[in-house]
Amino acid sequence: MSTARPGTVGVGRGTLRRALLVTGLAALLGVLIAVLPGHRGWFDVGVYHGAVGYWARGGDLYEWVTWNGYGFTYPPFAAVSMLPMAALAWYPTIVAHLALTAAATVFLLVLLVDPLARWAGWSRWYAFALAALLLAGLNPVRDTISFGQVNLLLVALVYLDLWLLERGNRAAGIGIGLAAAIKLTPAIFIGYLLVTRRRRAAATATGASAVATAFAAVVAPDASRTFFTEALWDTERIGKLAYVSNQSLLGLVARLDRDHPDRRLWLVLVAVTLAVWVVRSRRAVRAGDERAGFALTGITACLVSPITWVHHLVWLVPALVVVAASTLPWPPADRVARRRLHAGLAGYVVLSSGLVWVFANDPGSVAGFVGGNGYVFVSIALLAFLPLDRSPDIVEQLGRKPCRDHRLRDRMIPVQQ
Repeated sequence: MSTARPGTVGVGRGTLRRALLVTGLAALLGVLIAVLPGHRGWFDVGVYHGAVGYWARGGDLYEWVTWNGYGFTYPPFAAVSMLPMAALAWYPTIVAHLALTAAATVFLLVLLVDPLARWAGWSRWYAFALAALLLAGLNPVRDTISFGQVNLLLVALVYLDLWLLERGNRAAGIGIGLAAAIKLTPAIFIGYLLVTRRRRAAATATGASAVATAFAAVVAPDASRTFFTEALWDTERIGKLAYVSNQSLLGLVARLDRDHPDRRLWLVLVAVTLAVWVVRSRRAVRAGDERAGFALTGITACLVSPITWVHHLVWLVPALVVVAASTLPWPPADRVARRRLHAGLAGYVVLSSGLVWVFANDPGSVAGFVGGNGYVFVSIALLAFLPLDRSPDIVEQLGRKPCRDHRLRDRMIPVQQ
């Protein structure tokens, strides 16, 4: 079956136009990155390198802190996974981190963008170049790279399970389990597997996480005891709740009253968020849209986590891809698709702009509250309005028949009459 779609541009002229677009976008992005403040000096990979090196030399993993009081906050299995850093000097550590992040990014681009490119009839070089540039423009992605954070690696681990689930592989769940052992936030994807009744994958994820955590406890019993009895409950180790970089629901509530955040209001907002997530995730899987289900779960993780720094919002990237997919082919022909495209572009612009930092020192005004919580509002909008109606043609590009896919899911989740 031909993948060509109406509006495909002639080869010669279309290739030149696309090359000019990619070149222009790359130049614009380069200028913006050079001009706008925001390089973080590899701060977080410095924390990993310093703490793990100190631990490897016999020190207490959770005792080591930077000059400004930040220490290692992840579970011990994360430190075990990072032990090779102890053998590397500073600059080789940065290079190794960038290489791993690049590999994770390539995997995610191929997984999320390639089916759309094939369906739309785009050449792969154009689709991947455009997607990579748009990805690099996002504030959370820029921060993840310049901080030296592990976020994109964790997203890749979790989305490995998306790849396995779409192919019916019995190993599905192992990526989520390992990600949850490295950092607690991805554990919400085990909840996603449970509420959508993928019990085998949920058991695999739980088992993988438990085995990894137990392995870390054997290798590092003192660090494991310190983490689960002390460090896990010490929120001051992570940072201030009201700091503008905390773009979670609790961060929003804390900025309403910095001295006495209303935890009851936060719990109500979390309960509502989780209810919306469960309903919409089940609906997505029932419609055969696993990718929307995963995207909704990433959004929810960002909202309900007590601390969601800006760089954690890379979990929103798959949701932006889902929005883009719902508007194909371009230019969109119907009104609904055009509205989605405009809304998606608006969300992308906000997430690329660094808007929240503009209002970092203006928490008291209405404009300061709205602007300072801009990324939270984008997350809420994505959770509430993410399209759940992926085209069957795109399902075919994933190598599965949409009809069979729907029937399988209908067996797992009875359709409510």
